[in-house]
Amino acid sequence: MRLLVIGGSGFVSGTLARLAVAAGHETWIVTRGHRPTPEGLTALRADRKDDAAFGRAVEQAGGDWDLVVDCIGYDAADARQDLAVFGKRARQLVFISTDFVFDPARRTFPQAEEGVYLDDGSYGAKKRQCELAMAEGDTRETAWTVLRPCHIYGPGSQLGCLPEHGRDPELIARLRRGESLRLVGGGHFLQQPILAEDLAKLILSCAGNAKAHGRIYNAAGPDIVESREYYRIIAEVLHAELKVEEVPVGEYLSRVPANRSFLCHRIYDLSRLRADGLAAPATPIAEGLRRHVESLPGRQA
Repeated sequence: MRLLVIGGSGFVSGTLARLAVAAGHETWIVTRGHRPTPEGLTALRADRKDDAAFGRAVEQAGGDWDLVVDCIGYDAADARQDLAVFGKRARQLVFISTDFVFDPARRTFPQAEEGVYLDDGSYGAKKRQCELAMAEGDTRETAWTVLRPCHIYGPGSQLGCLPEHGRDPELIARLRRGESLRLVGGGHFLQQPILAEDLAKLILSCAGNAKAHGRIYNAAGPDIVESREYYRIIAEVLHAELKVEEVPVGEYLSRVPANRSFLCHRIYDLSRLRADGLAAPATPIAEGLRRHVESLPGRQA
């Protein structure tokens, strides 16, 4: 398979590119060239925010791709660009959205793919506009699929899934020092973190699957856990004790209202994904977090 990843050097995009190369796929990445190109990849150097340069880089590469994956699209213009540039060059296009598209105050449990969406200019609302742009700009020349991952974790990123310790580079050190973690709501919100490698396998399973054309899927891990359980597993791997200081939800939101999408139960119906024969995420959270912790510096006492 010929695969092109828009990004390629980031967390999700890098994980996908490495997995694709290991599987024997001919893999290309679009990158601004700020980082070295990993072995086995072909790089197209362009800034997607420069439409002309982006289009030229793709055109000069020649040929087409079986699958193009946009891991870094954040605005509706990015989705429209995907369709314009790859409409006749890609057999299938996968756009990585987010579970933050849903209004946190009006979710269902579990949440199906259809729901009440944010429309407030937030990150999640912008991702929803990307989804709509994909659907509205569909010319049927390229099949598209949208994936909405929950919290993504795994080697290549920092640990932490909840304010005030989301993606916290000091998390391991804090736990080793016996510090209390300040978790909003005491960390009692439910969620389904997805291992980046599982997400990459899910992405690759979309290729050539006609059932996935024009479809949106929730993308979440197999385990539903409280956010504090996520941190407890990390502490257990480190042979440390988890201590939690509860930050009241109302107090926190009065200070950081933009983070309200973190502060709700994020649990999902994955029946559509399974029914359409895609690779359902399967790595248990305890195993995935152990691998994540072991990939980071400072994990050993």
